[in-house]
Amino acid sequence: MAASDIHIPGDAGATLVVDLDAIVENFRLIQTTCPRAEVGASVKADAYGLGLAPVTRALFQSGCHAFFVATPGEGAELRSILPEAQIIVLNGPMRGQTEIFVASRLCPVLNSLEQITAWQDGIGAHAFDIPAWLHVDTGMNRLGLGETELAALLADPERLRGVTLSTIMSHLACGDTPDHPMNAAQLARFIAIRHRVEVQTGPLRASLANSPGVFLGPEFHFDLVRPGAALYGLAPSLQRPNPMHQVIEMQAIILQVRDVDTPMTVGYGAAHHVAKPARIATIAAGYADGYPRAAAGNTGDTMHVHIAGHDVPLCGRVSMDLLTVDVSAVPEALTCPGQAVELIGSHISADDLATASGTIGYEVLARLGHRSHRIYKGGQV
Repeated sequence: MAASDIHIPGDAGATLVVDLDAIVENFRLIQTTCPRAEVGASVKADAYGLGLAPVTRALFQSGCHAFFVATPGEGAELRSILPEAQIIVLNGPMRGQTEIFVASRLCPVLNSLEQITAWQDGIGAHAFDIPAWLHVDTGMNRLGLGETELAALLADPERLRGVTLSTIMSHLACGDTPDHPMNAAQLARFIAIRHRVEVQTGPLRASLANSPGVFLGPEFHFDLVRPGAALYGLAPSLQRPNPMHQVIEMQAIILQVRDVDTPMTVGYGAAHHVAKPARIATIAAGYADGYPRAAAGNTGDTMHVHIAGHDVPLCGRVSMDLLTVDVSAVPEALTCPGQAVELIGSHISADDLATASGTIGYEVLARLGHRSHRIYKGGQV
């Protein structure tokens, strides 16, 4: 979709186009990459900022039936959208939270002995109705049972009394760096822990691979993979070409163009000094719309936008509602007020914007502002 094809309302800072068909194509690409594993979808944080309801409906209609959220509140919201889906809550249950798991039929991930006890104490008669996942730490040192807790769990069978376990999982720390030795170390540790646990529980499904893990090879796939970022077009590894389809476009309009001469400056803090006479366009989008303030760096000109076939550098700091670009090299006819500008799209990926901003594509997507006017393409929703 070209910028000229997008209608940008006058009351919107920016317009975000989400291609649901591209998300589905990414899901199918992952299915092809993992032919022996079920492919779930991580849809936490409002489907990485792209809209929980339209994204999950499109994926469910395309055969995705396992969805991962961070909190029980997210799970309850998703249950109202997809009555028949399997919904797994990654942060697990805290004491006093089990009622929402029962009411919304949410599968808990049990990350610690404390969470296992909280689940036992709160689940009661529903123990056999809701299968739980067991998260073991294999080197991430974030969530999951570490070696001390795991040994205590396996030494006392009563610690799992009344708990129905369906799946054991862990999480890769360095999957986006394919040659990192941590990947092989975590894989070996996960296999060993799975065998130790299954001696007590019997066979369990296993899940290790996130988006980067999907592309590390079949030994990482096990029974179910949990892609998130790759579904939304982000590169699984910045060390390799991105195989995923681009999913989003973000456009805004030019509000004003002015001539600026030396020794003038542009923007807050007078951060950008004009080196020669220039034409500066002000665009109706800023960090309140999710465009990173850090994209312009401390001195500006570290990132660009795209206007009708021209890459145009940022100049000056990104502010809450506005950003400024140097359009000196663009024909004046293409820089009139109302002209559409590509901030993210076919010429500038979310990963490109993230790299220029000193962050990662995940954060760029998750911060896309909800005040943007949203357009959804495809997906039969």
